[in-house]
Amino acid sequence: MDDRVAGALSLPDDWPAHPDLSLALNRMGSFDWDLDSGLMHMDEPALQVFDLSAEEYDDRPESLSLWIPAEEGTRLDAMVSLALKGGRDNYGAYFRRKRRDGSLRWTHTQGFIRRDGEGRPRRIIGIVRDATQELADSADRRTVDEERRRRTSLVQSTTAALAHARTVKDVTDMLKNSRGLAHLGATSLVMGLLEGSRIHLVADGPEGAYVAGTRFTRVDEPYPMGEVIRTLKPRFIESAEDFASSYPILWPDISHLGITSAAYLPLIAQARPIGALGLLYGDREGFSGDERNLLIALGSSIAQSLQRAMLYEQEHDLAEGLQQAMLPRRIPEVAGAQVAVRYRSARLGQDIGGDWYDIIPLPGGRVGAVIGDVQGHDTHAAAVMGQLRIVLRAYAAEGHRPATVVARASVFLHELDTDRFATCSYAEVDPDTGVVQLVRAGHVDPLVRDVDGSCRTLPSEGGLPLGLSAEFGELDYPVSTIDLDPGQTMILYTDGLVELPGADFGQGMRLLRSLVRDGPQDLQQLADRLCEVVDERGGQDDVAVLLMRRDAAHASHPGGRLQQHVAQNDPEALTSCRRMIRAAVRAWGAKERADEVELAADELVTNALMHTDGGAIVTIRVLTGPERRLRVDVEDRSSALPRRREAGESGVSGRGLMLVDLLADVWGVEARGGGKCVWCEFAVVERR
Repeated sequence: MDDRVAGALSLPDDWPAHPDLSLALNRMGSFDWDLDSGLMHMDEPALQVFDLSAEEYDDRPESLSLWIPAEEGTRLDAMVSLALKGGRDNYGAYFRRKRRDGSLRWTHTQGFIRRDGEGRPRRIIGIVRDATQELADSADRRTVDEERRRRTSLVQSTTAALAHARTVKDVTDMLKNSRGLAHLGATSLVMGLLEGSRIHLVADGPEGAYVAGTRFTRVDEPYPMGEVIRTLKPRFIESAEDFASSYPILWPDISHLGITSAAYLPLIAQARPIGALGLLYGDREGFSGDERNLLIALGSSIAQSLQRAMLYEQEHDLAEGLQQAMLPRRIPEVAGAQVAVRYRSARLGQDIGGDWYDIIPLPGGRVGAVIGDVQGHDTHAAAVMGQLRIVLRAYAAEGHRPATVVARASVFLHELDTDRFATCSYAEVDPDTGVVQLVRAGHVDPLVRDVDGSCRTLPSEGGLPLGLSAEFGELDYPVSTIDLDPGQTMILYTDGLVELPGADFGQGMRLLRSLVRDGPQDLQQLADRLCEVVDERGGQDDVAVLLMRRDAAHASHPGGRLQQHVAQNDPEALTSCRRMIRAAVRAWGAKERADEVELAADELVTNALMHTDGGAIVTIRVLTGPERRLRVDVEDRSSALPRRREAGESGVSGRGLMLVDLLADVWGVEARGGGKCVWCEFAVVERR
């Protein structure tokens, strides 16, 4: 073995074990298999059994597969796995091996399993020997072959089928159908699970095997399932006469099934009974010792599968209840927009994850739209998701700008006692103007569906996922401003919607765009269709979807009003303010004066930022009366009143109020407590 490999692995101090000299004298080889590292040492006699030299063997059991036929290897693997999982301390088997000339010889192996203090298998020490002469008699060989095939078929087929069972229903469906019964060699089957002091019959098959009144029975009633649960010992019923005399209450109800023998097995997991299994036969009487041992081992395997399924269902129910409690109970109506949300659970793990959506009402008719995905698929992911949803909602409701909301959520997640991160998109939407301020934290780009049905991606600059941006000090999230026209639909979603088994991300995005383009016009139907396609293509991740469509028929109310704070030394806020003003003017039917209003407002804001110590609050609103007017207010904390002055030929300042005077129909200044408000108004044509 390579010394570097040995040094990199943690092996027991006494590995490999030193065999007794008597083994070699009896032509037996020995092996020491360390299950943690996967290395299996074989001594010289063991290598001779396989016709190998020390240079040809690398201490890895996989290298022996060249000398063991595939079907023999599969049977050995299943037998060892069954012994390890069933809590046994030894196993033994006959198998055939290939020689260099291609001929086959019989070999016998026996292994002794060493477990740690918690019962976990750590090591197997055993022997191998040539058994060709021992099985030379043809009758003995046929018996061994027949037993080997039966054991292989029964163990492999049942174990393989149960390996795919995730729920109790999966286990019972596999066992009670005709194929499952064939695997077990039985003609009918019953299985009950222990619920307190009662046994709940959860499987019976085939049709007609159910006995009325036995759906629930007490453990202390004189039925075979109750007996094996009470005694924790299997009950093998050798004949119909044995059945009739042992269980006179049950026999009259099942005698018509033609039962000639039966095996009732307690289903025990972690040293406690969880139920009982009954296998009924119509073509045999009695059970040999090997058959009894085999059925007991199968009962143990079935019990382990049932326990996994029961624990899975309990955890899933808990996680599902937790996530339902964390997701919004209802989505508020949004004036001027339609909203559709969907959540589809994963198909792996606990069928639960950290995907979420939210709609947050904000002042002035605006809303916050959130879509996010916490790493992982378990109850912890759901719990982290719930906390993130709450803090995002709280930060948004406090009036923070979108970039600040996301940055603070990232700091919160970083300081939380978790190693999870999350991706997120937060969009602050004003349905009146169609202005959307979007912040992405490692999340996928949103889509927009146009009125004509065409669909396009909205590329936007993004930052690191929540948690990671705080860890690396990258909290300056860029804000992308989007104009959502009447009738357009914004689509926020998690990556489970575009992940395709065996395909790349680009293919998934192309499929999603085509689904949106060709999907139903109705928003709720479109959301349903997107989740249905994920199920149809076998998507294995959870999915959250949020669709928001700006109403085509929505008109701003006559007294429409928008407000934004612009801090000093914040060019991004100034740019966002300009976008807000331009969008508001268009939405309120004054498109022909949009340039004038934007330029005048920009001058007033710039003056406030240059000549005062604080920021400015910009408000744009519609005034109704004999003449419909649009008004812009810019408030600051300085009581010094602005004055109009000539800039001169080379002046770089002093032109602001002159420009406002030329553009606006009227303007003025008002004192406001410890500050002032500079305003200007524009007459707009009444909309028809």
